[in-house]
Amino acid sequence: MSVRSICPSKGLKGEINIPGDKSISHRSIMLGSIAQGTTEITHFLKGADCLSTISCFRKMGIEIEEKPDCILVHGKGLRGLTPPSEVLDVGNSGTTTRLLSGILAGQNFSSALSGDKSLNSRPMARIMTPLNNMGADITSLNHNNCAPLCINPGTLRGIHYQSPVASAQVKSAVLLAGLYADGETSVTEPALSRNHTELMLQNFGAYVVSTMHSNKSATAQIAPCTELYGQQIFVPGDISSAAYFIAAGLLVPHSEILVKNVGTNFTRAGFLKVCEAMGASLTLLNQSFEGGEGRADILVKSGSLKGTAIEGDIIPSLIDEIPMIAVMAACAEGTTVIRDAAELKVKETNRIDTVTENLRAMGASVTPTEDGMIIEGGARLKGARIKSYLDHRIAMSFAVAGLAASGETVIEDSQCADVSYPDFFTSLESLH
Repeated sequence: MSVRSICPSKGLKGEINIPGDKSISHRSIMLGSIAQGTTEITHFLKGADCLSTISCFRKMGIEIEEKPDCILVHGKGLRGLTPPSEVLDVGNSGTTTRLLSGILAGQNFSSALSGDKSLNSRPMARIMTPLNNMGADITSLNHNNCAPLCINPGTLRGIHYQSPVASAQVKSAVLLAGLYADGETSVTEPALSRNHTELMLQNFGAYVVSTMHSNKSATAQIAPCTELYGQQIFVPGDISSAAYFIAAGLLVPHSEILVKNVGTNFTRAGFLKVCEAMGASLTLLNQSFEGGEGRADILVKSGSLKGTAIEGDIIPSLIDEIPMIAVMAACAEGTTVIRDAAELKVKETNRIDTVTENLRAMGASVTPTEDGMIIEGGARLKGARIKSYLDHRIAMSFAVAGLAASGETVIEDSQCADVSYPDFFTSLESLH
């Protein structure tokens, strides 16, 4: 077990270049592999999860070169994957598992997916149900609706799927399978989830239409595709990774941090809206737009925060940032209420439980609920021993909490940050 000691900071100063967006990095490998020609990916995130995606496609005959300044994916077209000779190891990556299942559902060979203990306990019925409704043949080998999954050839038909949850992974799995279906495929979700898959599919040559409805639900529709074509992709910085440094700049007194090249896609920018609602001092600089994805440098300065209500259709745009938001709420004045976030229960850990446990260990007043938590702010956090439970977002959120607490904070299993941000602690130390 790797432990990391965090001491209170008297002020953070400097610039941070955020690693590439994890969601976009995954998708660029996947679409590049099933496209015709070479896809060049710059600013790719070489975290453990994205490397699992690379490994899976290499096992299906795709040549992927890791250059110092880019990744080259030599795609073989929609039907160019070859049968893997072994189980595809997805590691800890739910994104790899769910999105890859959509692609594999359309292949003419059998395959199996499995991951680590944490991954193999996460729910997969949410993608098995719509994919099997399309004609796929996906089974849970342990009959518990979790990985390992066995995927056998099937003839896919286009469907309209009414998703009970706003989940980019569910939506993406269905849309990727829709590339191989015999008719149009569509997914309606109760609120718009991150739209990286739709944007990237369009850039690669697929016909995708997105529609927002008056009740705030959203539908994405895709037509069957004969071919995708390799692209040049510059991956913006991951706003989920940027959130830790934005929060650190807000919470640690006498701080000023410039967080550079942050992706500001509106389906991911809920964290910035919450910061604004809490009274944060944020300034967006050098804003630009490329490949449908916005990006900006974000200047953050320390200051007092106030509690707020976080609920409804903003939740899908900040679900991964809720552990960090909860820490901010504990340091803010007043009460913060988080609702409609039951999805937290099926992440790498049940994040309602792990956030509650660790915030209470640091002296915060937190009441867990079925779909979120109520946090009474105002008391300074105190150092504590934090159990990350191998959840990267718990480890990083509470490392930031340690900077704003009194006394030493110890993060257990801190190496789990490598899943999404291998240099996280080095970057954090560079600001002292």
